[in-house]
Amino acid sequence: MPDNEITASEWEVMRVIWSLGAVNSRDLIDILQQKRDWQDSTIKTLIGRLVKKGYLTATKEGRRFSYTATVAEVDAMDHATQGLFDHLCEMKKGQTLANLVETTTLSQTDIEQLQTVLATKLKTAPVKVACNCLPANCDCE
Repeated sequence: MPDNEITASEWEVMRVIWSLGAVNSRDLIDILQQKRDWQDSTIKTLIGRLVKKGYLTATKEGRRFSYTATVAEVDAMDHATQGLFDHLCEMKKGQTLANLVETTTLSQTDIEQLQTVLATKLKTAPVKVACNCLPANCDCE
């Protein structure tokens, strides 16, 4: 997994590539211009950054390049989510997850999977999660 984080605009580019598997530069530009009001140069800059960051590989095919993701979508999502949660107070992660679940559209299969994970975690969960904000005198509750 590349160490560099990707921007919201770069996520848009990656979502197209993850959906298509591989895409040539012209098709990628056309698709992104349908989704966003971006100029060719903006899209080319985003693609170049993603190649430089190691999220995409570029293969020359005639006069065009074909782009393929070097990172699986689920791995990138897990990495980004973990990076965010690493910055949160340990005591507030549960509420943040509950809020996320409440506001996210989930399939019945998703909900069943969450219930299974939570039932398993419940067996070994502590009564209270320790705060990690300050070394002493934390008042996060």
